[in-house]
Amino acid sequence: MIPELSPTDLDAWRRDASRLAPFVVDVREPWEHDKARIEGATLIPMREIPARIGELPEDREIVLVCHHGSRSAQVAQWLARNGVGRVHNLAGGIDAWSRLVDPAIPRY
Repeated sequence: MIPELSPTDLDAWRRDASRLAPFVVDVREPWEHDKARIEGATLIPMREIPARIGELPEDREIVLVCHHGSRSAQVAQWLARNGVGRVHNLAGGIDAWSRLVDPAIPRY
């Protein structure tokens, strides 16, 4: 089972200077990322994950983000099956992040 993080938990984690910040990966399409994004997230569209798996850090927790949490959950499961540890899914995706953490991020 892939752990899920709420947007408020991810926000608290990123603000906590005593913890190494997670590596946030946005698995949406570039046009979606252009509309709304979490500052500092790395864009790797879902279809590119297999070819770009080597770009994921082995020494940090990874949090996957999409629009509502479904695509990122699929990617998290695929990564776990392919030997990538310490992956988390952002529950509710960028939509929940916009509603609960940063209302300045447009919803679409």
